Amino acid sequence: MAVGGLVTAQSGSAGAAENPYERGPEPTVSSIEAPRGHYAVSETRVPSLGVTGFGGGTIYYPTSTADGTFGAVAISPGFTATQSSISWLGPRLASQGFVVFTIDTLTTVDQPDSRGEQLLAALDYLTQRSTVRGRVDSSRLGVMGHSMGGGGSLEAAKSRPGLQAAIPLTGWNLDKTWPELRTPTLVVGADGDTVAPVSSHSEPFYESLPGSLDKAYLELNGASHFTPNTSNTTIAKYSVSWLKRFIDNDVRYERFLCPLPRPSTTIEEYRGNCPHTS
Repeated sequence: MAVGGLVTAQSGSAGAAENPYERGPEPTVSSIEAPRGHYAVSETRVPSLGVTGFGGGTIYYPTSTADGTFGAVAISPGFTATQSSISWLGPRLASQGFVVFTIDTLTTVDQPDSRGEQLLAALDYLTQRSTVRGRVDSSRLGVMGHSMGGGGSLEAAKSRPGLQAAIPLTGWNLDKTWPELRTPTLVVGADGDTVAPVSSHSEPFYESLPGSLDKAYLELNGASHFTPNTSNTTIAKYSVSWLKRFIDNDVRYERFLCPLPRPSTTIEEYRGNCPHTS
C-alpha cells in the first residue's frame, strides 16, 4: 500500500512538472466513462437574488485543495428548462477535476445570444465573487450548454475568444455560421433530433468553424434532442476528454480524441482534425 502510494505521488509530481495544469491520475477508458472520477465533490447553491446577469445556479467543485486551482466550465440549460435538466453534468465533470457551474437563466425562454451573455456573467461571478473563486484558475475557462444553451455556448465563445473550450450539446441557433470562433469546439448532435436536426444545426455549426481550429463533431447514435438531459456515458466521456485536453492542456487525453473515434452503437459519426495543435 505504502509503495503504491509513493509511486502514484512520484508519477503525479513528474506530470505536474511537465504540465502544471494536469489534474488527477493517469486516465483510462474506464476512468473517463465512470459515473464519478478521482475527486470527491462538494457543491454550493447560488441564489438568483445574489447575482446579476444570470439566474443563479449550483457550483460543483473538487473538495480537496491539495492539487491547487482548477479550470472551470459554466453550463446553460435549454429553452423552457432549468439547471435541473443539465445538473447531472455538475458532479460528473467536477469529479474529474473541474469547477462546474450549472446555471439557471434569467427566464426560461431566453434566446441563444442572451444565454451566451449569461454564461459569461456566470463565469465572471465564479472567478471574481463566488465563495470558491480561490479554487478557480480564471485563465482556464470553458462553456457548455444544451439546445438554446448550446447555441449560447457558441455565442459566448464568439464574444470571448480567450475561452479554452466550448461544447454545444444538440445546440440550436438561427446563426448557422461561426467562422469567427477561436475556441476549441466540440459540437455534439443527435441522429434522431427533430427539434434541432443535425442537418440544419450541429452539422452547419461544425462545418463553418475555421479549418485551422481544433474542432470535432460527435453525432450520437440512437439519440434525441433531449438525450443530454440525462446521464449519458458517451457525452461525458468526450466532454471530459475535450475539457481536459483544452482547458487543462492535458495531452494525456489526446488518445481518446485522436485517432478519431469510429462509429459504434453509441456514435453515429465523428469528425475532427487530428492531431490537435493547441
